[in-house]
Parts: sequence; C-alpha cells; structure tokens
Amino acid sequence: MTVSYQGKDYSLVMFDLDDTLAPSKSPLPDEMAAVLARMLDDTMGCVISGGRFTQFEKQVIARLGEFAGAGNLHLMPTCGTQYVRWSGAGWETVYAEYLTDDEKQRTLNVLETGAQELGLWETETWGPILEDRGSQITFSALGQTAPVDAKAAWDPDGAKKESLRAYAAQRLPDLEVRSGGSTSVDVTKKGIDKAYGARKLMDILELGIDDILFFGDRLDEGGNDRPVQDLGITSIAVDGWRDTHEKLSAIVG
Repeated sequence: MTVSYQGKDYSLVMFDLDDTLAPSKSPLPDEMAAVLARMLDDTMGCVISGGRFTQFEKQVIARLGEFAGAGNLHLMPTCGTQYVRWSGAGWETVYAEYLTDDEKQRTLNVLETGAQELGLWETETWGPILEDRGSQITFSALGQTAPVDAKAAWDPDGAKKESLRAYAAQRLPDLEVRSGGSTSVDVTKKGIDKAYGARKLMDILELGIDDILFFGDRLDEGGNDRPVQDLGITSIAVDGWRDTHEKLSAIVG
C-alpha cells in the first residue's frame, strides 16, 4: 500500500524522531502515536535518528504497544548505523556498523578534550555527557536526559555545537563527525549519515529514491536530516511534532 502526497504515491514514509515525531528524548504524544499506527496499518514507515535502540523502545515502541502494522515499522537507530525490524516474535537487528574499541577511545578522548578547551564541558548536567552507543559515540552537552527547554537555551544558533564538531572532525579524519540534536555531536564510521541508512534500507526493501517520503526538522544546510534530502528523496520540513502531526494527518486521513 502507498500514501499520496502532492499527487505522487510513496511506498514508505521515513521520519526523524526528536523534534519531528516527539519532543527531544520524549515519548510519542498520544495524537502522534495514533496517526502513526494508523499509517502503519497500510504503509511502511521508518524512524531514523541518532539515539540508540533503547531510546526507540521508550519513545516509539512502548507508545505504539501491540498493533497490526508492526511488520511495516523499520527502525534505524544511531543514524542508520543499525537496522532493527519486527520478526513476528520480537525486534531483530539486521545489521550494525559497530565502531572498534580504538575508534571509540580516540573519539571519547577528542570530544572530552575539545569540550574542555572550548569551554563547553558543563558541570551541571542531566545524565552522562558522553555515551557509547556501539555504532556511534555521542556528545550531549547537558547530558542525555536534559529537559527540552534547557537544551533549546544552551545553543540557540548552533555555534557551540559546530565549534566542537569542527574541532573533532579535524582530529578524527578517519571517522564521520556530524551535528546531532540540539546539543549533540555524533561520531560514526566514515561515510555514515542518514542518507547512508536510507540507501541501506532501499537496498534491503528493494525501493527507489522516488518510493520514499521523508519528514525532518533539520533539513537546513548542515542539519542532520539534510543528507536524506540531498539524496533526492522528497522531504517535508517540519517545526516540531505538532507540525508533523498536522501534515501527516492530512496525508494519512
């Protein structure tokens, strides 16, 4: 089954998670869970985000509960470095592009040193600043569970985050260093971004670029959703989950 947008049919709808389907690090709101489940009854969907799978479990799976369209839901944690889908009995990992121990340690050292030198290492945080997600190392300036309003106020123009990204990219030329969420920097194996995940999924599901519709809140130049649009996938820019809910509801009906 497909959904139609501006006169064209799409076989799969792909979404960013934080600030697209839900507030940052928060569960899907009731209204969003309902329209997403309704869409998945008939059409394939994919969620791709920088969080690890346990974050997807809390934010997405737990909110959807048991629903008929589980087999249509494809999950791509850590920016597509992992792919998880419903097997009929549970959620199975299809692939994971794990970092080596050396790559992880070098990344952790560079991010911490850089944050200290740039004056970005905060002492009052909500959870760990650095997190090993297996296939991705993530720096979160205020910690993994910082409230949305605190994160929004920390770096409103993205300059702090960009300074650390540039610092780390220069010192980790063999790895991919990208801007993540509002206060985060993500490091993965070279060449991996959300476009990488989209290409992998297209290969597995035998889909083309024209078969996918994407929703993201960071489609601006340098935004972590931009690589999907640059791949040629039709992309809808949104400003928070309420905007996504309104636009998706108009498509799903």
